[in-house]
Amino acid sequence: MSENPTASSETAAENSGTTYAAAGVSIEEGDRAVTLFAPHAKRATRPEVMGGLGGFAGLFKLGEYKEPILAAGSDGVGTKLAVAQAMDKHDTIGIDLVAMCVDDLVVCGAEPLFLQDYIAVGKVVPEKVAEVVKGIAEGCVQAGCALLGGETAEHPGVMDPEEYDVSATAVGVVEADGLLGPDKVRDGDVLIAMGSSGLHSNGYSLARYVLLEQAGLPLDGHVEELGRTLGEELLEPTKIYALDCLALAAECQVSTFCHVTGGGLAGNLERVIPEGLTAEVNRATWTPAQIFRTIASVGKIALSEMEKTFNMGVGMIAVVSPEDRDRALAMLTARHLDAWELGTIRESGGDEPRVIMQGEHPNF
Repeated sequence: MSENPTASSETAAENSGTTYAAAGVSIEEGDRAVTLFAPHAKRATRPEVMGGLGGFAGLFKLGEYKEPILAAGSDGVGTKLAVAQAMDKHDTIGIDLVAMCVDDLVVCGAEPLFLQDYIAVGKVVPEKVAEVVKGIAEGCVQAGCALLGGETAEHPGVMDPEEYDVSATAVGVVEADGLLGPDKVRDGDVLIAMGSSGLHSNGYSLARYVLLEQAGLPLDGHVEELGRTLGEELLEPTKIYALDCLALAAECQVSTFCHVTGGGLAGNLERVIPEGLTAEVNRATWTPAQIFRTIASVGKIALSEMEKTFNMGVGMIAVVSPEDRDRALAMLTARHLDAWELGTIRESGGDEPRVIMQGEHPNF
């Protein structure tokens, strides 16, 4: 595993009183951060990983495949970071980061192999960096992939000392004959929803504006209808579906998956529905979790705006053959996922949109 504790080094002139530390970068603190997070990073590994912590590049030996196709995706967690920083709680944001990357890979049927992170900080606080990496490692364990390496960069004068940002790139592999996508979707296919764990990592600019700025709710204040503090609700980690999706694709006829992220359910589902077909989504099949109802109520936000901003309780969708509907639902339920039939695929008529939202949510 490769991990560089700081940005590119600049060597102070010999005999000069000026040091890198005087410019705001502490190599020593960066090294201490690596020491603290190393035990967490070592948890997130696979047999194919070669070498260890400290190399310039992470090495991964690809196994034997007939016709492997590599898949890659990069992402961050957006302004959910602002909530973590305000609460000074940093051990779960890494799970969100992993989820946003690996669950994009499985849409095409790819198994996540490894992830590399990038953490930019205004000032290295080793304990804080270690907490972030702890979450990233936990996310990798949940996804079955390795944390192959990364970079922690100190940016004094560019970022405030307490500020940080995270991003990552994940790489996966799928056999060519197992590649999923819109071309596999057929008339009569069934949409199977997998419930989200909350807001996941999208829509936080609107959520923060409504709940924190407009309503002035404190993050540490208990919200009765949520059953916990607002901050705890907003920092609920994103559900990672990677292993569940791979298990489903191995046992059922899956055409594709849809990861519901920014743009909402309809906006993301459109990306996997081919021309000539329409996905009909029935809102009556589920009630969005309380956090969505709270945001809509407090902010007086129209349903259309909610649906294009938030996942509304659906984190992942599997498009499966009608023959495998019951089997898919049983498998996901056995894996302790909240799953239900969300709608169906049919031939479109005329200029119909690729996704049609129908009905009303119960109790919304």
